[in-house]
Amino acid sequence: MRRMNLKKTNVARSNTIRHINRQIVLNYVREKEPISRAEISHETALQRSTVSLIVEELKTKGLIDEIEGESTGGRPPLLLRLRAGGPIAIGIDLGTAETSIATGDLAGRILNRETFVTDPDLETTFKQIEACVKRFLSTEPGIEGIGISLPGMVDPETGEVIFVPLFKWQNWPVARDLHAATGISVLVDNDANAAALAELWLARPEILDARDFIFVLVEEGLGTGIVFDGQIYHGMSGAAGEFGHMTIGKNCCDHQFDHFFLSNDHFGNLCFNFCYRFI
Repeated sequence: MRRMNLKKTNVARSNTIRHINRQIVLNYVREKEPISRAEISHETALQRSTVSLIVEELKTKGLIDEIEGESTGGRPPLLLRLRAGGPIAIGIDLGTAETSIATGDLAGRILNRETFVTDPDLETTFKQIEACVKRFLSTEPGIEGIGISLPGMVDPETGEVIFVPLFKWQNWPVARDLHAATGISVLVDNDANAAALAELWLARPEILDARDFIFVLVEEGLGTGIVFDGQIYHGMSGAAGEFGHMTIGKNCCDHQFDHFFLSNDHFGNLCFNFCYRFI
């Protein structure tokens, strides 16, 4: 029996099951389009009536389309595919040097993008983000959500930035603030986790087949995104992929811990050992 954190446990209600089934059907359409309702029912073991109900919900929400397939002599089959023609979400990459904000469709394609220099002042940067997001929302009515990645420790459940080392930003409820300004649902994670998630969904076929891997992000700092069974692993405090300060070799840095040094050989060994621990 697996030990559970009862403070973060939710029971499975009927709407929870419906949500899971919707996600399953949508994922089948995304990965195997064009696909028929009968094929989804066969591969998922869901009843055809359940699949049809979910398909109608997804069509109503504008997430999928139904098209005619090739006829083999009788009536052409109806096949399902993602409705990827318009923007569905806004992505915000808040970096140490610059911030990029873009709209994207269900297939992961970037449709429009704006970039500006990241200001070390939190209030100034947030005002720029808010103004850009509102410009996109004014011209793209189909936006369903906003995702933010940033270079620091994040609590993904509350959407609060715990600490951004370079700018010394602390305890910033960015999800709450941006939702209050736009009325759109907001998800937040650190940059390494977001990059790992992008690899999980949009990478080359040999990566797409991997369910367990570690993504190492090397920029101004060093971070990792850990994927277990196709899910980002955050850990109890949301800091599962944080390397923190490490001393590699002798005299690598002073006692103020302002920076770190990793040679290529040490870096390769560190990555191998880290992967071996968790996979």
